[in-house]
Parts: sequence; structure tokens; C-alpha cells
Amino acid sequence: MENYYTNSVPAPADCETIGVVIPAYKEQDNIALLIKRIHGFVPSARIVIIDDSPDLVTMSAVEGSRALLPKPNLITAVHRERKEGRGSAILAGMRHLRDAGCGRVVEMDADFSPPPEEIPALLRSARESGLDLLIASRYLPGSRIENWPIRRRLFSRVANLLARLLLRIPVSDYTNGFRIYSPRAVAEVCRSCGNLGRGFIALSEILVKLDLAGCRIGEAPTRFVNRNRGESSVTCEELRWAVAGIVRIFLFQRNAQRAPGQ
Repeated sequence: MENYYTNSVPAPADCETIGVVIPAYKEQDNIALLIKRIHGFVPSARIVIIDDSPDLVTMSAVEGSRALLPKPNLITAVHRERKEGRGSAILAGMRHLRDAGCGRVVEMDADFSPPPEEIPALLRSARESGLDLLIASRYLPGSRIENWPIRRRLFSRVANLLARLLLRIPVSDYTNGFRIYSPRAVAEVCRSCGNLGRGFIALSEILVKLDLAGCRIGEAPTRFVNRNRGESSVTCEELRWAVAGIVRIFLFQRNAQRAPGQ
């Protein structure tokens, strides 16, 4: 089952150069294999890793994988000196991919919770449906969540319930970071996002701002698997800030909808 809605006319067809942006934090156990798997399914994809790890071990793993690829120039890795958050990592990666001439952009985590084998079908679905944003939703019929701790399940459910109650955009999953963006959406994200929070709250900020811009938004089922290698970069503090951030986004959305011309 897929779920689509729109508040504007379809965007025109875009070029087929695919970009993939991956925020990373201590992902040396996953990143080389993930790069190989992505290129197995989308051989021409240009991949950008934004690494906020406190050391260079993840970067070394990226360099090791680059040497094994037939087109190593398709891999770019950027190491930042401190953990600046998922939102700023996604923005940095999107800007790089936009400047490199990519069309649609895939956003995904480095921990294999989003299965890379789903990328071709999601790209095809987004393209054929004329969507600017396609969210791989964990909460549609046909989706599966595997091996996720009860605490994370509970937080995700509460955060999504709060987002739906306040933001009222007809999607089921506001907080999954496995997404497909059209060139139009990438341009809008680079132009307007990043002002309401740096961490996971950026996912809801992007959704709201694309909705306000009249973009076509939809969802598709996915299989979400809890990581079995490496460590999660999500802290309790970040989760608390994410809940508070939803309220900030709600206030921004309400003011934007009341403004002249909205």
C-alpha cells in the first residue's frame, strides 16, 4: 500500500543522476559494506558521507572501500570536528550533491536500518508518482519493524503521534530518515531548512517546509531493522529536544499559514 497526497500540480520530470546522503557517527563497522551495497543496486549513485565521529576511523573505512570500487570518484566523505547533528549533516550533503548536478537524492542512515535493496523501487515509485518527497514509512500496512527495543518503539510512536496532532500533515511517519527527494525538494530544503533544530527534528522541519512550499509528498512501506553493528548516535537528550522541537515547528507552521500569501 502506498499513500500519496498533494497540494500542487506535479513537478516536471528531472534528470536521473542519483545522489545519496548519509550522516555518520562511529559507523566504521557499517560504512564500507553499505557503500558496496548501494552501488550494487544503483551503480551510478554519487554518495556523500558526512561524518561527525570524534576520530577518523569511519573516514578510514570509507577510504578503504573507495579503493575497491570501479568508480571511486563517486564517493565523497566529509569529516567534521564535532557532532553537529543530523539536520546540518543532511543539509551539507544535499548542497554538495546539488552542486554536483544530482537529480533525485536519497537520504538514509548508515546503520542498515533502511535496507539499501529498497532504493531502486522507492526511486521508481517517486518518479512515476511525480513526488517531491517520498518517505519510507514504518507505519503503513505492509511495513515491518524488526528487533527494535521497546523504549525506541515507544518514543517513536509518541513522537509521531504528537507530530500528527500538531502538524496535521497526512503522513504516518514524520521521523524516519529514509527518504527520496526530487530536485525541486532538494532546492527548497537547501534554501529554507536548518533553522529550527540540528538533530532529528530536522526531519519534521523538512516535511513541514516542503508542505508549505506546495510540494507533492507521499509514503511507501518499508522494512526497518534495528542495527546489529556499531552504536546508535541518538542520545536521550536528543530525543527530548526532538519532542520540544515538534512544538517549535508547530508554532512556525501556524505563523506561516497565517502570514499573507500563505
